[in-house]
Amino acid sequence: MESYLIAVATMVLIYALLAIGLNLQYGETGLINFGHVAFFALGAYASGLLSLRGWPWPVTFAVSAAVAALSALPLGLAALRLREDYLAIVTLGFSETVRIVLQEEKQWTNGVQGVPGIPKLYASWGGEVSSHLLVATLLAAVAGAAWAVHALKSSPFGRLLRAIRDNEEAVIALGKDPARYKIQVFMVGAALAGVAGAFYAHFLTFISPEQFVPLVTFYVWMGLILGGVGSMRGALGGTLLLVAFLEGSRFLRDLLPGVAEVQMASVRLAVVGLAIILFVLYRPQGLFGPRDHRGS
Repeated sequence: MESYLIAVATMVLIYALLAIGLNLQYGETGLINFGHVAFFALGAYASGLLSLRGWPWPVTFAVSAAVAALSALPLGLAALRLREDYLAIVTLGFSETVRIVLQEEKQWTNGVQGVPGIPKLYASWGGEVSSHLLVATLLAAVAGAAWAVHALKSSPFGRLLRAIRDNEEAVIALGKDPARYKIQVFMVGAALAGVAGAFYAHFLTFISPEQFVPLVTFYVWMGLILGGVGSMRGALGGTLLLVAFLEGSRFLRDLLPGVAEVQMASVRLAVVGLAIILFVLYRPQGLFGPRDHRGS
């Protein structure tokens, strides 16, 4: 039971990193990113493949963040020319392009066979100790990311981001250039997703393209909406609630005889979808967001 709880805690923290990055992009700047899983995948593959070549994990994590951030640069440039709805479509297409490349580029990624044997973090310490150390490292990473984003929000840079989100034309009229700020935010959010991907690869020790489908991105969106967009409490609390529900609902099969696992998965998504509709209608600020749903 302890191993299961540690695994759930690990996934909660990995999704929390993803949510912090996405919340920075959308909650603070208004950039709709439906391709967040692409940076997650790039970070996982970068760290996983390099670690198999003997690179130490701190270096592979840094490379994962850099690869994800640099891959976000063209999307950041696209964000300057596209309306919100078109940007959402482009980012979704980008994530599927990345997944297909990972699937077809067998020489480097082993294609659909995936990448096995990725070393666990702290493997030399033994199974139980290494799992605890992984959770502690993840917790420190999430705390550091949350603190850094909170400090950014409280700075003039953060106030400018919210101004871009609320009224970009007014920002331009004041002589500011939103372009470079949008690009920077896209790259920072992608870097956080890349680090989350690196943790994911070393946690599972096996990665394949099928693990990085668009549903991962929408899980992060679900957590944000349920918790509260634009709020750090919302990003973290919503992620915790979503993962707790998705995992806890697995045990409902014992109470519902005759319901297959595939059917239960559909029921879970239907319940989450209904909850999101109700939240959008009756509590748009989310469970943990401030009264003003724009956040603070």
